[in-house]
Amino acid sequence: MSQPSERWSPPARDPDDDAPRLECGVFGVFDVPEASGITALGLHALQHRGQEACGMACFDGQRFHTERHMGYVGDAFGGGDLNARLPGHVAIGHTRYSTAGGSFLRNVQPMFADLEAGGIALAHNGNLTNFLTLRDQLVQEGSIFQSTSDSEAILHLIARSRRAKFLDRFTDALMQIEGGYALVAMTNKKLIGVRDPLGIRPLVLGELGGKWVLASETCALDMIGAKFVRDVEHGEMVVIDEKGIRSFRPFPRQQARPCIFEYVYFARPDSVVNGRSIYEVRKRMGRRLAQEMPTDCDVVVPVPDSGVPAALGYAQEAGLPFEMGIIRNHYVGRTFIQPTQGQRELGVRMKLAPNRAVLAGKKVLLVDDSIVRGTNSVRVVRMVREAGAAEVHLRSASPPIMWPDYYGIDMPDRDQLLAANHSVDEIAKILGVDSMGYLSVDGLYWAMDAVRDPALPQYTDHYFTGEYPTRLLDREIAEGRNELVERQLSFLVDA
Repeated sequence: MSQPSERWSPPARDPDDDAPRLECGVFGVFDVPEASGITALGLHALQHRGQEACGMACFDGQRFHTERHMGYVGDAFGGGDLNARLPGHVAIGHTRYSTAGGSFLRNVQPMFADLEAGGIALAHNGNLTNFLTLRDQLVQEGSIFQSTSDSEAILHLIARSRRAKFLDRFTDALMQIEGGYALVAMTNKKLIGVRDPLGIRPLVLGELGGKWVLASETCALDMIGAKFVRDVEHGEMVVIDEKGIRSFRPFPRQQARPCIFEYVYFARPDSVVNGRSIYEVRKRMGRRLAQEMPTDCDVVVPVPDSGVPAALGYAQEAGLPFEMGIIRNHYVGRTFIQPTQGQRELGVRMKLAPNRAVLAGKKVLLVDDSIVRGTNSVRVVRMVREAGAAEVHLRSASPPIMWPDYYGIDMPDRDQLLAANHSVDEIAKILGVDSMGYLSVDGLYWAMDAVRDPALPQYTDHYFTGEYPTRLLDREIAEGRNELVERQLSFLVDA
């Protein structure tokens, strides 16, 4: 593998951004009048999966139309006559997160290419763990990349395939990529959805007035009034055209291992992922947390918004009052890097405000969905104490995050993960709480109505266990050359 060029250097991280950044959201519709308007609504529902940029591609029977924008879906596609700008009966869309500093319009999806067989647009949620290897091979063979996105490699692989039929060329490309991904693609005749062989990243199939819809989550189907039909299965490729829908199995059969962090943090609470209600699973996490980590406190307070279901489950199981002791301001835009510590503190208060009537004089139990570096937790705890809390205890509804991700989630390197470098008692001192506790890995599986099989776990859970479900080719090659692969790859969580 050739040495990465200077433009691939890791970007700076926002010091206030403690949460793992979500991957992305994908959406597609086929044979629907004014498809771009439907797609815009679907992308609104998937905004939580990517708030940095968005894009859409449509086909009107003769021409492809594409738009890609930085910023929110509503700003990009909410005004004017969208169907005049993006006419057509077939459309795909994408909401995107990248690493900070890797934010360029050239990386925004869907990506479009004119191939020998015709035009193709592609949107991708996930991360290819052999992207660096593929890219270097393709560049050495003459490919010219226009972006730093791993999604572009898939288009190059399709273009270079020697298979005669398009679907065979598409399948040929799939057989060369590795990692966790959900893809939607469109040609002038087809809408295609693919889920990786382990089903790490989610993808669902819906029906709207007899027409087919693909989306990352069921909440996008609800938004447009579509009926949920089923999950696209792990390792499945669905092809939708004027003849209907067909299912293909291009990969050898394996046991599914969907990402368990979808249930902890990423998916919207009103979504159903792989047959399980996100809201109910998160409440069960809170119930089990109350059993494993009881606390002598007066009130249970969620860290909004993602900590709400788990806190509710904790309070119900423990028989304690549940109160909104922290109020989130939903009208604050995306966090930006503040130049001074004092301004950073004000930035946190712009997003979260203490409810003193709930907190003053109370022994407060804070419940958060997860804790990564702890920077935000420190400020939340300080804010709660300043509001008059007599004691502050903190519980995480996920197990300790010990390992980084390479499948489409932007997490810090292991040396920045709080739980990977400190004991629970040390973490309590760092965060300034009277006690600290985490849900166990077994407890998380209990919330999923499962028992973890150490020989073959049912979910992708490497964040907590270090057991990655696939080989990590780029990482393995780079480590063999004594390179800091985590730093090389940190910007590639780009899909």
